[in-house]
Amino acid sequence: MASQQDAQSLAAPAVLAESTADSPPLSKEDFEALARFRFGIRRYLRFSEETVRGRGVTPQQYQLMLALKGFPGRDWAVIRELADRLQLRHHSVGELVNRAEAEGLVQRVPDPIDARAVRVLLTAAGEQLLSRLSALHRDELRRMDAVLALPHWHTSD
Repeated sequence: MASQQDAQSLAAPAVLAESTADSPPLSKEDFEALARFRFGIRRYLRFSEETVRGRGVTPQQYQLMLALKGFPGRDWAVIRELADRLQLRHHSVGELVNRAEAEGLVQRVPDPIDARAVRVLLTAAGEQLLSRLSALHRDELRRMDAVLALPHWHTSD
C-alpha cells in the first residue's frame, strides 16, 4: 500500500501538466535555455557519480550522508525524514542505511525521547569522507556557475 507521500510524489507530474496549460508557449530561446540547464545538471550529476564512486561510496550513500549533515537544525534524522529528503520509499532508505552502516559511514542510535524511534547519525569516518567529497562538489559547482544558472524565460509581449 502506497503512503500519502508516495501518492503525492506520483501525482506531481499530473498537477504540473495542469498548471502549465495556461502558460504561453516556449520560444526557441526558451528551449535552448532549458536544454542548456538540463545539460548542466546532467554534467554535474555525472561528475558527482564518478567522484563519489572513485572514493569508494555509491552516489546514494553520498546523498544519505549529505542529507544527514545538512538536515535543518540537527545532525541526525529518522528514516522517515530521510525518505522525504531523498525522495525514496521508507524501506529503500532502511536498506541504504543498512549498507552505509556496514561500511562504517553512519550509525543508528536509540532516540532518547521516543523509544520507538531510531536516529541515524554520521560516524567520524562518514564525517571525514563527506567533508572531502562535499568540498570537491562545491568546487565543481563554482566552476559550473554559468552553466547551472537558472534560465531566463522569454515572454511573447
